[in-house]
Amino acid sequence: MPSLKEDYDRDGFVIVPGLIPPSLSPSLYASSKRVIAQTRAGQWPHRRTVGKQFPPYDTAHPDSWGVQHLMHPDLGETAFAKWYCSDEVVNVVKELLQCEEDKLQMELFNLLINPSEHAFALRWHRDDVKESATEDEEREALAKWHHGVQWNTALYDDACLFVVPGSHVTPRTSEQRSQSSVLEPPTNPLDMPGAIRVVLKPGESVFYNSNILHTATYSPHERRATLHACMGCTRGGNQRARNILQHGLSWMREDSFAKTLNGLSRAQAMRSRLLEMEGRINGELGYSLD
Repeated sequence: MPSLKEDYDRDGFVIVPGLIPPSLSPSLYASSKRVIAQTRAGQWPHRRTVGKQFPPYDTAHPDSWGVQHLMHPDLGETAFAKWYCSDEVVNVVKELLQCEEDKLQMELFNLLINPSEHAFALRWHRDDVKESATEDEEREALAKWHHGVQWNTALYDDACLFVVPGSHVTPRTSEQRSQSSVLEPPTNPLDMPGAIRVVLKPGESVFYNSNILHTATYSPHERRATLHACMGCTRGGNQRARNILQHGLSWMREDSFAKTLNGLSRAQAMRSRLLEMEGRINGELGYSLD
């Protein structure tokens, strides 16, 4: 029977159940409800705004499709950091990245939500490869993207994500290129050659290579609260720096954030490795996508 790693390497994604331990489940649901309410009430500024697919996000639209920076000390929701560095999550990441714990790097942790009023969709994309990349540029970029993993953990039924299995290692075909070179979301994501819909039940997680060809749809009529995070391995050096630091993580340097991690030695160590990567950067990194 293929292992998680084998499935992940072949398809670019893998679905894993049961990563929310019973001891954390009530607090994760409660914390998620509170941060969603704050964001929709305009009390939390770090949000993904409808109409803006990639960072930098703005405040031009009142509706939101995501809550940024769940571990931020100003939110005061410690359940998120406890889960991010839990054995359940970390053990899967270590297997998929073939990375020892002393090389794990803290990265992003956000929440994907349904807009309250407006339907919204992303265009087909890879997270750190521009749609204008040539086939050779795409092949080169995909060959390097092995030192981090992204995942979605559904708190409620979630059928928002669409992926093209195997596209994490293969440049786009001419038809895939024509559909992903436009800056508009697809009318029907399943028109993309090779695309499938990823369906998650509550508590299930999809781990995926974020340079897989993917898109997502957001309906105001379908409740969504999906934990959306990524973690890296320091073997990659600075390869993930732009994709991670473009989201604005200066708050992770603050003593107030360090204090929220008291008692979470694993999280403290992962934070230190992220700050080491940030410290190696000279100049502006820019943004992965436009």
